[in-house]
Amino acid sequence: MQKVYFKTFGCRTNQFDTQVMMSKLKDYELTNNELESDYIVVNSCTVTNGADSSVRNYISSMKRKNPDAKVILAGCGSHSKGESLFKDKKVFGVIGHSEKENINAVLKNENPFYQIGDLEHIDSTIVEEFVGKSRAFIKIQEGCDFACSYCIIPQVRGAARSHKEETILEQISKLASNGFGEFILTGTNVGSYGRDHDTSMAKLLKKMSNIRGVRRIRIGSLEPIQIDDEFMELLNEPWMAKQMHIALQHTSDKMLEVMNRRNTYKTDLELFNKIASQGYALGTDFIVGHPGEDEKEWKIAMDRVKELPLTHVHAFSYSKRDNTASAVMKPEIRGNIAKERHRELTALIKAKNYAFRRSHNSNLEVLLESGKEGVYQGFDQYFNKVEVASSEELSANWVLLNDVEVNHEGNKAKI
Repeated sequence: MQKVYFKTFGCRTNQFDTQVMMSKLKDYELTNNELESDYIVVNSCTVTNGADSSVRNYISSMKRKNPDAKVILAGCGSHSKGESLFKDKKVFGVIGHSEKENINAVLKNENPFYQIGDLEHIDSTIVEEFVGKSRAFIKIQEGCDFACSYCIIPQVRGAARSHKEETILEQISKLASNGFGEFILTGTNVGSYGRDHDTSMAKLLKKMSNIRGVRRIRIGSLEPIQIDDEFMELLNEPWMAKQMHIALQHTSDKMLEVMNRRNTYKTDLELFNKIASQGYALGTDFIVGHPGEDEKEWKIAMDRVKELPLTHVHAFSYSKRDNTASAVMKPEIRGNIAKERHRELTALIKAKNYAFRRSHNSNLEVLLESGKEGVYQGFDQYFNKVEVASSEELSANWVLLNDVEVNHEGNKAKI
């Protein structure tokens, strides 16, 4: 039986899409060794020019290391760079988002192929198992209706559209019956879920919580304007992870306007303080070094970050993405300045996270993942990683930890 290796770049949505493709393989064998594979399916990311470069470099390296393998390009990069890579014969085949459920048939193509499909497709696949995972990612929607100046994703993922509620709930039921207890909701713009189906994120969460075996639900990322009163009423539910990731992207109102964002700092601060008061850890995305971010705006931004009850940050140094509004904006910020600002921001949030962990070191519910030599790692309800040493086999087990050792690098415990 021929062997298939999947290489996944980018976000949790891509991770889910890879699981969909894995679940559809009927006539092929999965392998974890890319050098022994007959097919290499590259689930690509195209969020920045740098992401495109990483994908291209990987494809080139595989052509050298495993020249007999047929490389298939999937993911967002198929829609932005697939045509040129195919014409240059860098890949054997290209498939768009709508074709991934047909991966078993696609791989049977004997001749090079370009099957880009459309950007209106919604998955119907029920994923019943996640290879190598103890937590399950559930994609609840696809696409985005926002028009942030730096982002190409609406062009390669399409408009926002929700998965059917019954498909989501059926998938969670099957995964829960297979032993999964933590579920992470993901998508291109998760908080837009339900707007096209006359429902909402809050209504979906309530129905998920009633499924036997569901112990914890975590939401990938929300926009500030998507958190309404109905959602806020769920914050104290025991099945809600005590951490939320809310994408601000910046804290300078001038920069938010430049980025064509829909949030403002004043309302963001009110929202964050309200959620933090319910005992939540809070994370955000933050773009550093976007064109127009002068010293004045950076100082304003950092002063405001200090005010926010943040515990986690996914910080990006701005990277130009062709065919976006930001790509032609001036003045550009020099790379060395962006790197220094990135360091300043991440150091500040690391200190905030350390202070939070010191005051939240007991009653930690941790789902452990696979370990090595008696040392396991997992995340607590606040999305802080905990390292647990034990002589027992604890892979994919829940543990309740008290008096956890907290240091600057992380949390540790012994059982």
